[in-house]
Amino acid sequence: MKIEEKTLNYVKSITAQTISNAGSGHTGTALGASSILLALFKDHYNFDVSDTDFINRDRFVLSAGHASALYYTLLAMFGFDVTLQDLKEFRTLGSRTPGHPEYGVTDGVEASTGPLGQGVANAVGMAIASAIMSERFNSVGFPIINNYTYCLAGDGDLMEGVALEACSLAGSLNLKRLVLLYDSNDVTIDGNLNLSNRENIIKKFKAMGWEVIKVKKGNDIKACSRAIAKAKRAQKPVLVIFKTTIGIGTEKEGTSATHAMALSQEEIKIFNKKMGVLESFYIPNDVRDFCMASARRGKLNHETWNQELAVYSNSNPELYKQFLQFFDRKLEFDKLLKNISKIESRSTREINHEILNEIADKMNQMVGGTADLASSTKVFIEKGGKFLAGNRRGRNLHFGVREHAMGAICNGIALYDDFVPFCSTFLTFSNYLLPAIRMSAMMKLGVIYFFTHDSILVGEDGPTHQPIEQLAQLRLIPNLNVFRPCDANELVAAYHIALTHNQPSAFILSRQNLPAVSNTSYKDALNGGYILQSSSKEAEIVIYASGSEVALAQAVAAELNNPAVSVVSMPSIEIFEKQSPAYKAKILQKNAKLRVAIEASNDNVWYKYIGEDGILINVNEYGASGKGELVYQKAGFSAKDIVKKINKALGK
Repeated sequence: MKIEEKTLNYVKSITAQTISNAGSGHTGTALGASSILLALFKDHYNFDVSDTDFINRDRFVLSAGHASALYYTLLAMFGFDVTLQDLKEFRTLGSRTPGHPEYGVTDGVEASTGPLGQGVANAVGMAIASAIMSERFNSVGFPIINNYTYCLAGDGDLMEGVALEACSLAGSLNLKRLVLLYDSNDVTIDGNLNLSNRENIIKKFKAMGWEVIKVKKGNDIKACSRAIAKAKRAQKPVLVIFKTTIGIGTEKEGTSATHAMALSQEEIKIFNKKMGVLESFYIPNDVRDFCMASARRGKLNHETWNQELAVYSNSNPELYKQFLQFFDRKLEFDKLLKNISKIESRSTREINHEILNEIADKMNQMVGGTADLASSTKVFIEKGGKFLAGNRRGRNLHFGVREHAMGAICNGIALYDDFVPFCSTFLTFSNYLLPAIRMSAMMKLGVIYFFTHDSILVGEDGPTHQPIEQLAQLRLIPNLNVFRPCDANELVAAYHIALTHNQPSAFILSRQNLPAVSNTSYKDALNGGYILQSSSKEAEIVIYASGSEVALAQAVAAELNNPAVSVVSMPSIEIFEKQSPAYKAKILQKNAKLRVAIEASNDNVWYKYIGEDGILINVNEYGASGKGELVYQKAGFSAKDIVKKINKALGK
């Protein structure tokens, strides 16, 4: 038996044992795609197990995350910090081999995957980041950034909208060095693929601007390797279709029954015998040597790259300086405020445009765009140029009306290395991005999401465009910091936190101009919540508000004409909740007779602060089409109406 065949058999055997030992997993795809990934790891994938963060390494994303057992097996066999013991602990609590790949948990894993299609969009983001880096820093004779991005996807991935949105954009951008490995086994959980999908995938991808390569013998490692080699020579993104047999080698191969099946101990014995494997969780020396030759090749490639970088630094000193600066973030946030226009009564989307450009001018790591809404959300870098097939230096990405892919692509850009990606749409359309935002939060990626048109004040566009439940949805996502600032001071504080914390942020911004708010503080806003207007004695009434409603809270306080009224601005509940109990008690002033919260959303989080006897001025019905101020007032957001409710609660 040739060493390639023997190695493939051991890959299959150890993978099947891993799943069987756990008692759960996805044997079908893990076995069916084994020849594809072994060919990739053995002959093409450029990695260095001694430095898995090497900037010019190839990126590999397992979008079909349910095949994680295969991934872990290959990582163990090719020298990554994954042991056979880790494989034995597959899917157990606290192990380094969780049920689906998790970024930051398993050595070598480039992205958390599992929700189908997300990984495809992540790979597109990585390819965009690589293209930007290569255009900025490569010079004649010194291609210091020339890595490939590989992604394994299955039938399910390519039925998901997020993947197809991303692939459409990748074709439009002509992203080279992006190779999508399609494990085409024509089987889904519920049966044959033709139950739900009969499209011509070849014509579809060609129409999107991709090159397509078809491999009839997708379970033949040599055929797989030849196809990947051909894909690497392409001048556009490439879809390689491997026709494979799901669960190959098992008694139920080619059927949906093998998709999420763990082989029994008796079935493992039969399967191992067919593979010519006698041992349990064992890698023979010749198989290990065969795999480690690729690891040695990768380390040598890295060492050669380091030598070339040293020569590059002498030949291109200015470019090298810029290259090093890319990985350095230094901003004096308080000084940013000096350059922000002091014009009163502006929308926070307009103020944000100024601040974004001030920061982007100092941080070339910032790249991003909108879902075809730059003129409305004001989220674009004025001097950044457009990232296009013919302009890789552009910093403004035109995602088109592809919200879900936009978020997942930004995750991929963040995963590549040190970029600060941002994206934007209306707050009401944040729902389209929720799965991608969830993955941002899970991986703790510093993606910034800008959501404008933040309340029923949107007006004439009506209830479809007026966000009600979106703030509550975003605040429910763990590890996501949500900011709803009322002015420039609070916005700069939001940027400070967003750019110094390893987690995503959502900025909630107004379309309408906001009245000037007195006494806001950049430094106090860093705490998430602070007293904006102190009472002259112990507070009897405390009014909490965020963003668009902070000025209204001050107007209510003025209307009450009571020296015992205190106003609190809450730009970020998540950040406020991280403060000390003493600080929170000082700000919340829960000894007051009455606590009031004002926010144009239906988020019940405010009851935590106002208590059962407090007053919550919020929105519990979808809005109406009409002038924003009229819709706002009809919903009860006027100083006089709120004062009446307060006086009634106080028995006046």
